[in-house]
Amino acid sequence: MKKTGKRKRSRENTRSGKKAGLAPGTPVFIGERRQEKTNISILDYSLDRLEEIPAATLDDCARLKNSENIEWINVSGIHDVNLIQNLAALFGLHPLTAEDIANTSQRPKVEEFGDYIFFVIKIMTYTEDSAAIDYENVSIILGKNYVLSFRERDSDILDHLKERIRAGKGSIRGEKADHLAYAIMDAVIDEYFIAIEKVGDHIEDLDDEILTSSGTVEMQKLHRLKWEVLFLRKAIWPLREEISAIAKSESPLIGASTKIFLRDLYDHTIEIIDMVETYRDIIGGMHDTFLSSISNRMNQVMNVLTIIGTIFIPLTFIVGVYGMNFENMPELKWKWGYFAILGFMAALAIAMLAIFKRRKWL
Repeated sequence: MKKTGKRKRSRENTRSGKKAGLAPGTPVFIGERRQEKTNISILDYSLDRLEEIPAATLDDCARLKNSENIEWINVSGIHDVNLIQNLAALFGLHPLTAEDIANTSQRPKVEEFGDYIFFVIKIMTYTEDSAAIDYENVSIILGKNYVLSFRERDSDILDHLKERIRAGKGSIRGEKADHLAYAIMDAVIDEYFIAIEKVGDHIEDLDDEILTSSGTVEMQKLHRLKWEVLFLRKAIWPLREEISAIAKSESPLIGASTKIFLRDLYDHTIEIIDMVETYRDIIGGMHDTFLSSISNRMNQVMNVLTIIGTIFIPLTFIVGVYGMNFENMPELKWKWGYFAILGFMAALAIAMLAIFKRRKWL
């Protein structure tokens, strides 16, 4: 698994340095730049009408702002702080909202500002090449007839949702903006299951490796998995509180029909949390198993060395006795003395091995 823990930790620790000395509500881009150019795309739709602008401008956003249709403005690449400020001014967003949009390390949360609701969610995508989960921040603004989404890069995670809107599949074209906001969150959370299942597969493979090996490579993999699950837990736990708050909101922007779907989304979040907690416990058990495996192998080695040392203790004693150069040692003049001592030592070693085996020490 890719060494991503250090990069993620350093990414989250950049906030204090960049924000030092600035007034609250000053948007400063915090994070890693994911794409070169910022892009705005617009989907303006109703039950029987659809207008799509893949490369929109601020003028297009202003033109469709007061449309009776549902307007979905998606911004990919949030490093352009001026664009975020202009959109915030256009839609009357609070300065603190603009500040949070530019901060990619913002934890999942929801805030109500009267005429709009602001919430943050993490996108998780599992990359096969690096065998790790990649995190992306998504900020969503829900207004009366519009939804603004701010993403770090233009990925394909919401393409299925866009296709449903274009094709008019399901009930989304006939619903209000709150249903669109729900659909965005649902598409993001569906990706969680895929990413977490991939982590589960990796845990199973590593568990098999640990049982057959005691090398440092497995320990490094286990350590990276531990960090991976830690970041999963950090991204998912606040999500439960966020979705619960949205589902229980008294804001007129959230309709009763959408709250039913949000409750279902809350159940999905609980299921994901259970999976992450299970994997966390499994990794903890794997760590203990790994240390126990190393300890058992060390005990086996020490057992063999102890037996060898125990066998050689009496043999060394005999050799030491006959290594003394006294003249009146009767066996020194005996013709068969050398062979008799060797035979006695061999018989003694065999007898000790038999005793050890009988006691199941071997």
